[in-house]
Amino acid sequence: PETNVTRKYKFDVSYKTIAPDGVTKQGLVVNGGFPGPTIEANWGDWIEVEVTNNLDGNLGNSEGTTIHWHGLLQKETPFMDGVPSVAQCPIIPGDSFTYLFRADQYGTSWWHSHYSAQYSGGVYGAIIIHGPNDTPQCSGYDEDIGPVMVGDWYHDPYYKLVADVMNSTTGLPDPSNNNLINGKANYPCANTTAPCTPNAGLAKFAFESGKKFRMRLINPSSDAFQKISIDGHKFTVIANDFVPIVPYETELITLGIGQRTDVIVEATGDSTGSYWFRSQLGVGQASCSLPDGIAPNATAVIYYEDADPDAVPTTETDITSDQIYTCSNDPLTQTVPQFEISSDPVGDLYTQVFNIDFTNNGTNYLWTVNNISARVDYDVSQLALAAQGQLNPKPEWNVYTLPNSGTVRFVMYNSFPFTAHPMHMHGHNFQVLAEGFGTWDGSITNPSNPQRRDVQFLQKAQADGTRSYTVIQIELDNPSINILHCHLAWHVSAGLYVALVERPDDIRNITIPSAVTDTCTKWAGYVADNVPDQIDSGV
Repeated sequence: PETNVTRKYKFDVSYKTIAPDGVTKQGLVVNGGFPGPTIEANWGDWIEVEVTNNLDGNLGNSEGTTIHWHGLLQKETPFMDGVPSVAQCPIIPGDSFTYLFRADQYGTSWWHSHYSAQYSGGVYGAIIIHGPNDTPQCSGYDEDIGPVMVGDWYHDPYYKLVADVMNSTTGLPDPSNNNLINGKANYPCANTTAPCTPNAGLAKFAFESGKKFRMRLINPSSDAFQKISIDGHKFTVIANDFVPIVPYETELITLGIGQRTDVIVEATGDSTGSYWFRSQLGVGQASCSLPDGIAPNATAVIYYEDADPDAVPTTETDITSDQIYTCSNDPLTQTVPQFEISSDPVGDLYTQVFNIDFTNNGTNYLWTVNNISARVDYDVSQLALAAQGQLNPKPEWNVYTLPNSGTVRFVMYNSFPFTAHPMHMHGHNFQVLAEGFGTWDGSITNPSNPQRRDVQFLQKAQADGTRSYTVIQIELDNPSINILHCHLAWHVSAGLYVALVERPDDIRNITIPSAVTDTCTKWAGYVADNVPDQIDSGV
């Protein structure tokens, strides 16, 4: 809908010494804070964000930046998606770029840098888009707690972490040091030689007996699959990503990186009580990725109206090891969208298979999709080239040109038995048709109304080498170059990425604003005198 309202924000991206868990490190912040500001708008509003890049000099390198608005479809503004080399060229140090896009969906999401793994250093924040029924009277809750961002945390600068992954003989990242809730956690200072003050504290949420509270759970991690619970309480799930679903009750929420789940929690506890809000990465058998975190358990405090907010809870979890060991989202039979869309193809049906492998190129390990480890070129905007009819992609861009209309099914196979992949597609709420092990037999779960979202687990392969699969489907209704990638930061850094040219004939009718093409002109001038060290895929 058109509201004739523009919500305006200014983001300043810079380096800052921060200590969200008490351990001092060089972080990347927006407007001086971590996490960054929450963007809030109504469905149909325009959102304007002026982003200034003040990142100049990191381990001897200067850096560009871009910001991606996760989950927003960008049907009116595909050039505002914020992916470097696809929608635009990077914003050079010392310069600004203004994003302008529609709040075209409603619910909970997040924004983050899409330049290398910058978001792992702290460049991210929440997005809340209020919908037509986004009121307590219509949605069945009394108060909105707001965003609850549960993410892993590293004490080394992100650039070192990427370099370690790309230069590793194993291809495995270093373990995360901590797990934060809304940017807070305590770290045992005895476990580090870095400057450390044990005063970070924990996130706290106030409950009132008998009321129902909406919590907007977001996983902005680099490597961690989060398993979230509240001692003595249950969740009623009302949305996954930007898709409202038929409510159901559960004790445990599993979030892959980039995923969001909106829940309602009924305050059934004692008015004098306080309870642990927990998120566990899982270790050993329970781990969805490698390696295990050093401090894998995050906690926050739920305290009731008559409780001492500074008291430490003594509650225990009811979550079993079997529940923690599950490395997948809730069953597709359980997650049913409120608004029905059939899996019947619109127009002609096409199928594209993507085989995901972990391979050694002779010097180090990389992730490949159909035998190509992707790497983008910051000097170009692929979308701008496509709009001019001049897109001649290099093999390492891993570009797939889709038809001008119809429906595409993507059958994704994972052959690696030690890690799952949270697969994210830009520009779509895809339908999740099936998941399992072996070879997909064509069967569809809930074909009249399959689950929809923008990030879905591709599970670990089985120990005996049997591949896992996830099948997703989109209608070709968004002319753009929409990327599909693993949202585990180190995997996309190591090449787990494809670019999908959707409705190429219609892309030629897109007028790219001069401010977007100017990012490439400015980048060319910048790199004439500076040589940014692109050590990974670039996205």
